[in-house]
Amino acid sequence: MKEYQFAYGHGSVTVPLDESAVLAVLHGNDAPAIQDIRAGLLESLAHPIGSKPLCEEIPAGASVALVVSDMSRFWMRQDLVIPHLVEYLHTACHVAYEKLTIVVANGTHIGGDEQELRTLVTSNVFDKVRVENHDCEAKGLVYLGTTAHDTPVWLNKTVATADFVVCLGACTHHIMAGFGGGRKSILPGVSGLQTIRHNHAYSLDPKALRSNPKIGNGVLTGNPLHEDMCEAAAMLPHLFMVNLVMNAQMQLHAIFSGHYLKSWEAGCALVNKIYQVDVPEQADVIVASCGGFPKDISLYQGTKTVDNVESGLKPGGTLILMLEAPEGGGPEEYFGWCKNLLDGTIEQRLREAFTVAGYIFFQNCEQAQRLVALPEHVLRDGQVKRAVKQHLLASQRHIMCDHTHLLIHACSFECVHAAGNAAVCHIDGRRRIV
Repeated sequence: MKEYQFAYGHGSVTVPLDESAVLAVLHGNDAPAIQDIRAGLLESLAHPIGSKPLCEEIPAGASVALVVSDMSRFWMRQDLVIPHLVEYLHTACHVAYEKLTIVVANGTHIGGDEQELRTLVTSNVFDKVRVENHDCEAKGLVYLGTTAHDTPVWLNKTVATADFVVCLGACTHHIMAGFGGGRKSILPGVSGLQTIRHNHAYSLDPKALRSNPKIGNGVLTGNPLHEDMCEAAAMLPHLFMVNLVMNAQMQLHAIFSGHYLKSWEAGCALVNKIYQVDVPEQADVIVASCGGFPKDISLYQGTKTVDNVESGLKPGGTLILMLEAPEGGGPEEYFGWCKNLLDGTIEQRLREAFTVAGYIFFQNCEQAQRLVALPEHVLRDGQVKRAVKQHLLASQRHIMCDHTHLLIHACSFECVHAAGNAAVCHIDGRRRIV
């Protein structure tokens, strides 16, 4: 018997498995880290995709809004890029510090205090330029128009009135929008609450109480959230994107700059190459880890792993999720939706006042109906090994996944081929959250 180790909280859990039943061990694709971030950024800005170099795009004397992701996306380490980008804007583009404003794309999140902002942009930058938190309920939002999906586009005033807008974000898979980053810096990043809710409501099927079949991780074609976000971003006449791509160890691997859509799409293509992994066949059982703390700090955070691995499981299969959940179910904004589920008002509430936490709860309910889920947080000590072993022995095909950052349903199984009795998938990396 060979023991397979899974991250669990601050420690790990091991699962014994007969090696003769193991078909393969799958890993994410290697992606080396950029050794010189400043040089990598300057190279990207000098050779952008679908655009002239940034220093040639910004007119003399222009006011510039630099939109950056908030602390909920700090895995992308904005603090390692922002100082170099600000330096470039000031020295190469001749943007005066008093003409530059950094706007933190909080979406519906509450903005951080001064210390958090200093951590995000660095104290050196904070002391040179104005840094402001976007407030989705601010009274001074600017209306830019209505999209083809009937979404009224209200944007942050600083962004909407700037002569030029530069966005810094990261390309990553996203359960609703297909991919994060890019146009999401605008919607939801610096949009009004009404705009965000109307857009995000497309996560639901307009004709039935279920997730919209047109959305999902890596899905862009026909995805109404994505199309709506792109149209909103296109309402800004002068927009330039800087897109980061991280490797499985959350190190900066590549930078794509330029046209708001074309440069971002190039980053998304690379994300697929790094994080998508084919599996030999769908399994009876998947044993998965969220990747340990803080990714398994609660049910709310940890169940996002389910979306990554579910398509590798047979309908009605068993998922054993290594989830410590020291904070239990999670915040009230997530688990509080239980009462709406029980009293039958969940559809009405989601359609009228959509929240991401509410949708994640709804999606988890859908997933629970499709599979047998055994969360490890209810099992302690030797119980987990015993439970896992029993389910593995009772099945013929199983997949083992640790640190599930990767999507194991790369091509909707178009490339799947018949294989032996079992598969083992040991995945390194981390899953990023919206």
